[in-house]
Amino acid sequence: MISIEQAKQMAAKLKASLELRDHKIPYSIALEIVSHQLGFRDWNTAAATLLPQVSSSQIHFSKPIPILRIFDVRKAQEFYLEFLSFSVEFEHRFEPQLPLYMGIAREGLQLHLSEHHGDASPGATLFIPMKNIASFRNELHGKHYGYGRPEIVKQDWGDVMEVHDPFGNRLRFCQS
Repeated sequence: MISIEQAKQMAAKLKASLELRDHKIPYSIALEIVSHQLGFRDWNTAAATLLPQVSSSQIHFSKPIPILRIFDVRKAQEFYLEFLSFSVEFEHRFEPQLPLYMGIAREGLQLHLSEHHGDASPGATLFIPMKNIASFRNELHGKHYGYGRPEIVKQDWGDVMEVHDPFGNRLRFCQS
């Protein structure tokens, strides 16, 4: 059986694929389509079934999702979606002209990006364990991004590649 994270990734890929063909659908609709493809009545049923079962008496933490402060939606999209190839999981605004709160994901890594000044401070560093860091570096170099060509540095604890977003946040990818 697939995990809930895999189902969410499928929905994000479906949404992105349809957008490339000029068919925009909300992420919630993509989740519903994926749940039907997996044989569930709706997304709520799929999510409840796919979540790992934990006894109500056990303490259980899920993996954290860092929130990074952004100041310009277009620059954030250029960096996170185009350069780093994340997919949008959801976008939220309380009203059309109010700040954006957006969830993005790639290969199991989830981040939230926020224009809300109270959500996070710029200048954060994320430590991101990963595999195949050289392939990732080569992929990024192939995009010819005008604001960075990250390189891998060998440290005692592993191979490290730092990428800086336009808002002062640092993503430190590391392969042990």
